[in-house]
Amino acid sequence: MLRALRTRATLQRKASDIYGAIVTQARRQDFYAKLGIPDTPTGRYEMVVLHLFLALERLRTLGAPAGTLDRALIEAFVTDMDDSLREMGTGDVAVAKKVRRAAAGLFERSKAYREALAADDPEELVRLLARHGLVGDADETSRRALASYVRAAAACLADQDDATVLAGCIAFPAVTANAEDVR
Repeated sequence: MLRALRTRATLQRKASDIYGAIVTQARRQDFYAKLGIPDTPTGRYEMVVLHLFLALERLRTLGAPAGTLDRALIEAFVTDMDDSLREMGTGDVAVAKKVRRAAAGLFERSKAYREALAADDPEELVRLLARHGLVGDADETSRRALASYVRAAAACLADQDDATVLAGCIAFPAVTANAEDVR
């Protein structure tokens, strides 16, 4: 029994470390100042979801070894959404409904991001990011820079050592306003 508790605690720590890296990256001011992403609760939610998707996709490539880590990472996201909504003053009755909506948004966007990254048309990702309000008012350069960043982040995560990722350590690339600079 103690072994199971220790295993669960270790899993939660790893998920917390990864989720912390996701939130830290999603809150980088460069996204908002350089790329024109709205610095609003919705804009920040969308950035967290985008980075969470990228991390979950990386874990998905690991197969069975990451089986419970991805679930713990989603649990960390749900807990964060619950805490954030309560901090913003959302009433107890509405919190569960909004958390369910946030989780549904994650799964919906994950499917769409996966398809857009796999699409033959590179503009599909740009259109998808705009549809989710990430680059709606931004200029064309910022739109393309964010799409390039997403592709670079996926490649950066793919290049990271499997054991390091499974240990709860991930890193994202730098944010730049120029699509050609993100590699």
